[in-house]
Amino acid sequence: MKRILPALLAAGLGFAALPAWAAPAINKGDTAWMFVATLLVIMMSIPGLALFYGGLVRAKNMLSILMQVFTIFALVIVLWCVYGYSLAFTQGGTPFVGGFDRAMLNGIYDAAAGTFSMAATFSKETMIPEFIFVAFQGTFAAITCALIVGAFAERVRFSAVMLFIVLFFTFGYLPIAHMVWFWAGPDAITDAATLASVTDAAGYLWQKGALDFAGGTVVHINAAVAGLVGAYVIGKRIGYGRESMAPHSLVMTMIGASLLWVGWFGFNAGSALEAGDIAALAFINTLLATACATVSWVIGEWLFKKRPSMLGAASGAVSGLVAITPACGFVGPMGALVIGLLAGIICLWGVTGLKRLLGADDSLDVFGVHGVGGILGALLTGVFASPQLGGQGIWDYVANKASPDFSIANQVWVQAQAVGITIVWSALVSFVAFKLVDVVIGLRVPEDQEREGLDITSHGESAYHS
Repeated sequence: MKRILPALLAAGLGFAALPAWAAPAINKGDTAWMFVATLLVIMMSIPGLALFYGGLVRAKNMLSILMQVFTIFALVIVLWCVYGYSLAFTQGGTPFVGGFDRAMLNGIYDAAAGTFSMAATFSKETMIPEFIFVAFQGTFAAITCALIVGAFAERVRFSAVMLFIVLFFTFGYLPIAHMVWFWAGPDAITDAATLASVTDAAGYLWQKGALDFAGGTVVHINAAVAGLVGAYVIGKRIGYGRESMAPHSLVMTMIGASLLWVGWFGFNAGSALEAGDIAALAFINTLLATACATVSWVIGEWLFKKRPSMLGAASGAVSGLVAITPACGFVGPMGALVIGLLAGIICLWGVTGLKRLLGADDSLDVFGVHGVGGILGALLTGVFASPQLGGQGIWDYVANKASPDFSIANQVWVQAQAVGITIVWSALVSFVAFKLVDVVIGLRVPEDQEREGLDITSHGESAYHS
């Protein structure tokens, strides 16, 4: 089985920039799969995440959370095509962020020649259209930003959310995406010198060898830390800890969780960028880890709370999806099994014991699930990616075979650095962004509007009519 380079989703240099000896061609099967994968990620965002979050809030705030997720998705896609893709997936002057070569998606279509540029996959001389790579990665940026709002649901101004998302997307998401995922693709690598050249031009954490197959750091830890910072800065909901704030529709939450699970196969298996063996590995790992986490969360809840719940099962599934995301294309199925079982139990603690320790009103447990699960998955990727434990190891593109060198201790240290950098950067950017928004617009709705509910006071409509 082919093994892939540790660094993940990356934009190609484009056909014109490839060396003369390369003969890349569009693979129609891979391209078709990327269309499907992109659609699946859109589905997991809208309606999946929207319904999952919507069911968890009180009825008077149902439409507000749907509106936030739906509009954030649209806004980020616009920003992504205007400048986001370029800053994330082109080479800039530093390894921390890209440049503006692809701003407004410039240069992907050559009108004079009538040709479209291509993006590299993880196999030499195998390409997909760059436009579908743009679309696929845009959905990742959009769902990352949408995840954040669950941490401070039911009390924030809609305009404040939109302005914060613009700031976070620009200064929080794009640098992390570039640092973790940008490289030029394998086609230029023929010897040690060209390998060094490609590596030197890559993102900072890619250069270090950080493993993040589909977004443990870039998506989940990044969003969770931003959400937690927001929960602290904005403050607790009125009546938090004294009034019932139970989910108003676990039916909606279950439907949303199911759509997330299905859509996540596009998220994870699509991150292989090819319809091949690694995509199949990511697929089975995603299926197995999610099932394991669901089972372990339900059993843990049964033991400690004396009864299993639908909310627990749905939360367990999401925790497994999160934890396997960075690992899915690197670990074997038994590694996925362990990651899933641990994710269910540890994320259950994350939304109970850890939440009490943190003292923040993280409304929909964004940090307890996405933060804790993302950190767990990122660190365990360094363990179970080892070939000795059934993992894929590292592909040597110079020798064109699997590298015999893999140190679990070294890889876990690299993973820990990636986790730490993501946490610090996300926290810093988010704190500054929230404070700026508070000064310019004001973060929180007035008390009377919060009590009445954001559906009516912010949007003039209700989810339900008696």
